Amino acid sequence: MADMNHWERIEAALAGQATDRAPVALWRHFPDDDLDPLKLAEHSVRWQRRWECDLVKFMPSGMYGVEDWGTQTAFKGTPNGARESTRPGVNSVDDWRRLQRLDARQGSYGRQNEALALTTRELGGSVPVLQTVFSPLTTARKLSSERLFADMRLAPDAVEHALQVITDVTIDFALQALEAGAHGVFLATQLASYRLTTAAEYERFGRKYDLQILDALKGKARFNMLHMHGDDIMFDMLSQYPVEMLNWHDRLTTPNLREASQRFKGLLVGGLSEHGTLMQGTHADIEAEVREALEQTGGRRLMIGPGCVLPIRVTDDRLEAVMRGARSAA
Repeated sequence: MADMNHWERIEAALAGQATDRAPVALWRHFPDDDLDPLKLAEHSVRWQRRWECDLVKFMPSGMYGVEDWGTQTAFKGTPNGARESTRPGVNSVDDWRRLQRLDARQGSYGRQNEALALTTRELGGSVPVLQTVFSPLTTARKLSSERLFADMRLAPDAVEHALQVITDVTIDFALQALEAGAHGVFLATQLASYRLTTAAEYERFGRKYDLQILDALKGKARFNMLHMHGDDIMFDMLSQYPVEMLNWHDRLTTPNLREASQRFKGLLVGGLSEHGTLMQGTHADIEAEVREALEQTGGRRLMIGPGCVLPIRVTDDRLEAVMRGARSAA
């Protein structure tokens, strides 16, 4: 089969057609540098040119969506490079009621799309780019830490007010990302897990607002990916979302790729155990894991990727093994 470019490979995989090799997407944080738009863009372009991924999952700081509402954050050396909250922006029920709409072109939100625009300009449309967007309920948890769970049960109206404000700002941000050159969004939800919420709670406080974002992007984005974070995820509920791609910790929680391929007809993204085989296995183990993932789906409708963000200490030789596995399975 003739070599495909990134767009051809992704579009063929989405359609369930054969590809010249398995498509691959790899993403990681760039801690502290991700606070500076120019540095983040430079890292993003360098990463893409080094690995020639078939999709760029843009990697702003995971806390960008709460800093303009008062949450203080810091990078404290987490293995995945994520920043953490050092002081929540919401500390009482009344704080939810006081939450006001932000201008997403300014502040921390604005810096992320500034960095994105610099990146897409440099890449020149050669590869699909997705801006990272967090579900409103995920943003609410980052704003308030664990008090969210009590507040949404004891003061649901106050939390719902805040969730609508967050949703409106998230929609503004997502649409501005498209203006900045993104081809869609990577919508990450971290609370659609039975360990954290019930299905009824996620329907009320999660799904309702997630779908507002996706509805606002309808007809404007080329494609979107949904990331379902954590264990015991609500796969059946979320796999009904109007997205083209799904990503979750398929090596750690159900369903596996084989099962998911029967329940979702878009493109699955996964197959790598980013903290397991990728970091602890041999190069041969990594290549074998990639091939086994493709075998689960018959080599169709799968893009090789991590279940979540790569560890920042992952070495080039291990990522090269991922790429060899993707090529050898062609």
